[in-house]
Amino acid sequence: MNRFHQLISTSLGIGYVGKGAGTLAAVVTAICWYTLQVGEIPNIAMQWAVTAFITVLGVWSGNKVEAFWGKDNQKVVIDEVAGMCISLLMVPLSIPYVVAGLILFRIFDITKPLYIRRAERLPGGWGVMLDDVLAGICANVLLQVVYRGARLF
Repeated sequence: MNRFHQLISTSLGIGYVGKGAGTLAAVVTAICWYTLQVGEIPNIAMQWAVTAFITVLGVWSGNKVEAFWGKDNQKVVIDEVAGMCISLLMVPLSIPYVVAGLILFRIFDITKPLYIRRAERLPGGWGVMLDDVLAGICANVLLQVVYRGARLF
């Protein structure tokens, strides 16, 4: 197996932590998202570009490592990185929103409501990534409702 795909799919080795690796990957992503943008004017186009790049890279690497590690192996946490990024797209860059995004994303990712679990049935990297993409979208929608609702009052 190619080391590149091992590094990408495990998010630079976070996936080797074992139990809790998905949560750790999401926490590290939230910290990076915040610290790399704090004090800057949010660049929405850059946020979308980075998130799309991570997602496509995750599908590609997910396809490659599945042949060696099996379907959606626990070491593969690039899906949590992509889902966490999606949950924070176009959300105010503040600690309360980032923490809320993290909590909501993990709730949706772990419980997999609203047919999210069905996405895991897709083959290869798509099955690895899509459930977390959908969990990220659900978290983002709730954050947008809260943010836009708070702006009304």
